[in-house]
Parts: sequence; C-alpha cells; structure tokens
Amino acid sequence: MFKIDADDMLDLRPHQKRQIDPALQALIRQLPPEEKVKIIKIGDKLSDKLKIPKDIKEKIDSEEKYCTKPEFEILIIISEGLYNEYQKVKSKMKPKVFAKENIKHNGKRYTNSQEWIKGYFNKDKILKSLMEYKRISKHKKQERYLTDLMRKSLIR
Repeated sequence: MFKIDADDMLDLRPHQKRQIDPALQALIRQLPPEEKVKIIKIGDKLSDKLKIPKDIKEKIDSEEKYCTKPEFEILIIISEGLYNEYQKVKSKMKPKVFAKENIKHNGKRYTNSQEWIKGYFNKDKILKSLMEYKRISKHKKQERYLTDLMRKSLIR
C-alpha cells in the first residue's frame, strides 16, 4: 500500500525512533560512501527537531515529514458525507461524540473500538476518505499527508 518497500529501508525494516540512537548511527556509518539516507518521520506530532549527529550528517540526504492526522472519527465523518454538518458543531462537539450520535454501520452505532473501525473501512473506503481529507484540510507547509506515502496505483 505504501511507496516504500523493505528493500528501500535501512536494515530492511522501519526504525521507530524519535531520535537517531547509537545503534541507528552505527547502521548509517556502515553504508557504502555513495549511499545516502532519507529520513521519513511519520506521526501526529512532527514538531520535534531531529538531532543528527555530526559524524553522519553527510550521509543524510533529506528529511520528510508525514502527518497521521486526522483521527479515524474525522475520516468516518468524511466518508459518511457529514463533514459540513460537523463543521457547524465542531466548536462544541468532539469528532468522537459527533460520530457516536450520527453514524451507524450495519445497524451498529459508532464506537471507537478497533472492531467497529475495521468493520467499517475497506481499502477503497479509507483511501477515498484520506484523499478527501487531503483535499479539504491544510497541514503545515513541511508536513505531507498519508496519501503522499501511498502508491500511485492505489490512488485514482
């Protein structure tokens, strides 16, 4: 689903870290001189400054930030075509409360359980909601959207 394959990753796996620790520094130092590292930060809070140790700075090609916003409730509200209705009450009501009061799937009112959310979304539905979210929202200039990480073949 994502543009990045294991072959593209350092050590063939993602490294879930807030900072570059000594173990990760060692992996980067072991790279052949011509290879560079692209850092991809994915999270809902991307304001943390990544400290890059001086001895590996020249190995870092770039840093990209992808924001995981919004929460599932907003994606469900978008999917149900209720985003404009939610905008009218958003100053008084959290998305979770709005979803609980207004959204049903297979006869069951919204709950923020993993089971309900998995039963609600399929691949096409969540991609469509993510693309609509990107169209109607604004992130900070340096933050990309989750859809920017998706393979182009999935996004029509």
